[in-house]
Amino acid sequence: MQPTLSPQISRVQWLKPGHPPAGGPADLAVVIVSWNVKEFLQKNIERLSESQGVISAELVVVDNASSDGTAQMVRDQFPDVRLISNNQNLGFAKANNQGISVSHARHVLLLNPDMAVELDALQKTVDYLDAHPDAGVMGGSLSKSDGSVNPSVRRFPDVWSQLFIILKIAHFFPRINRRYLFSDFNYDVEQQVDTVRGSYFAINGKLLEQIGGLDERYFLWFEEVDYCRQAKKNGWKVMFVPWIHAVDFVGKSFSQNKRFLAQKRFTRSLIQYIRKWHPRWQSVVLTIARPIGLFFNWLGDLLTILPRTPFSFPLGKGEAVRPLLTKEGQGEVRKDV
Repeated sequence: MQPTLSPQISRVQWLKPGHPPAGGPADLAVVIVSWNVKEFLQKNIERLSESQGVISAELVVVDNASSDGTAQMVRDQFPDVRLISNNQNLGFAKANNQGISVSHARHVLLLNPDMAVELDALQKTVDYLDAHPDAGVMGGSLSKSDGSVNPSVRRFPDVWSQLFIILKIAHFFPRINRRYLFSDFNYDVEQQVDTVRGSYFAINGKLLEQIGGLDERYFLWFEEVDYCRQAKKNGWKVMFVPWIHAVDFVGKSFSQNKRFLAQKRFTRSLIQYIRKWHPRWQSVVLTIARPIGLFFNWLGDLLTILPRTPFSFPLGKGEAVRPLLTKEGQGEVRKDV
């Protein structure tokens, strides 16, 4: 049930880096990993600074060796943000763990840099995790920049759905992966799910204490899927909460990579995930199919004929969230590579 908010408007209290522990931890740590999306990150932080609620929060930005001046922008414009500036791209999982390790909060929200949260989203996130102590991971309702639903829930991957993706069969027969993509998911209803999208990924602090951070063997992709699976294995719930809203401008860092490199990283993480959670023969099948998929993407880079970004296919219906940023934020729809 959606909580009733107080008519009194107050601002989230943003704590400075290294805030004294005497007052206790913050209610929420927001960790953003960024790579060459300076303008989106700037708007994201500006939006976060306007968040409404009575909670305390801290913001940690981990920059993965951006070449567009991201780190300097954060230093100059947001001196109260805790900045970790890496001298190389360490990947999504490791960089998020860096941010988590320096945070001092009861709960953590992993937030993509190309996002715009609604003003009450952070307060609702903390309220939900506090009211549902068995919820280890929580995701909210995400929209695209045009206000339509951005699919953010999937079932756990299996070898066949991922084989269809690697061999591009799903590009030509989209309905073949409807079960994996949870095409009939109802985005209007709060419910327990397998996985939620990593772009708005709230983690209960008690779960972090129990199983730690993300598996750093994943450079990019499947780290949040793996974390959801670990949470459920340890008796925690993964929840989708429709009344917590954010706009996701989808894959702005990713879209700077060529298809071949994206496919290489995607399939490496996929095989790592299948090897970890499924019988060995399944990872062998995907390993054999991988060169074929890489060839298709190399050909796509050469001829520019294949869809560019991962994770597409429309899923379900739900209440759209109004766009929060200007039209320049409109971006590509991610497709399975």
